Amino acid sequence: MKKMLGFIKQTLVLSVLLQSMHALSAESDTSNAISNIKNNISKSLPQYQIKSIEAHEKSGMYTVQLDSGPVLHATPNGQYFIVGDLYRVEPEGLVNETEEAKLAQIEVLPQNEMVIYPAQGEEKAHVTVFTDISCGYCRMLHKEVPELNEMGITIRYLAFPRAGIGSEPYQQMVSIWCSDDPNEWMTRAKSGHKVPQNNCENPIAKQYGLGQSIGVRGTPSLVLSTGEFIPGYLPAAELAAKLGL
Repeated sequence: MKKMLGFIKQTLVLSVLLQSMHALSAESDTSNAISNIKNNISKSLPQYQIKSIEAHEKSGMYTVQLDSGPVLHATPNGQYFIVGDLYRVEPEGLVNETEEAKLAQIEVLPQNEMVIYPAQGEEKAHVTVFTDISCGYCRMLHKEVPELNEMGITIRYLAFPRAGIGSEPYQQMVSIWCSDDPNEWMTRAKSGHKVPQNNCENPIAKQYGLGQSIGVRGTPSLVLSTGEFIPGYLPAAELAAKLGL
């Protein structure tokens, strides 16, 4: 009996040691891969800063998020990169994991930091729009917001001043978010009216940075509630069709 207990104890100790060694090996592999990827990006793409590198366990690759620019998918040795979306095969078809990740970053944002035009009646879908008040196509889309609301679609605006932080459109968007009625002043600004200057703690720079990190290059850029990313304007009817409405 004592021999049996001793054998069991030794087996358990060996099992714990093997698991610890495996965990340390995996951690070392990940650390080496991240180092390889960082070194190669700094040499080949010095104009970009790396925001994050995360292991994608199912594919064996690493997802590289730059501070601006496209999402990259890299091999552990850092020698090969894929630019663009990563897809997962499911029985029902292809699933765009890159779009899922973008949507996840947006869905955690507090809604009180957005300028929202809610659906009339029951909400059937929502669309998050990176917008710029100086953008002509953004103004075209805004004119169709009432029609979209009538179809049960909520429009949620995030700020993306194309001229950058500190620009005139940036200051105007700060004034909108800091006003007593952001919805009203958003509509006025997109009709060509100048917004009275307001200042407060605001999310404009954060939203602009988020847009850059997920690949927004112009406005309007739409993220559907399905996760689909649309870089540009769509008429209301086409947008509703995209949402299956």
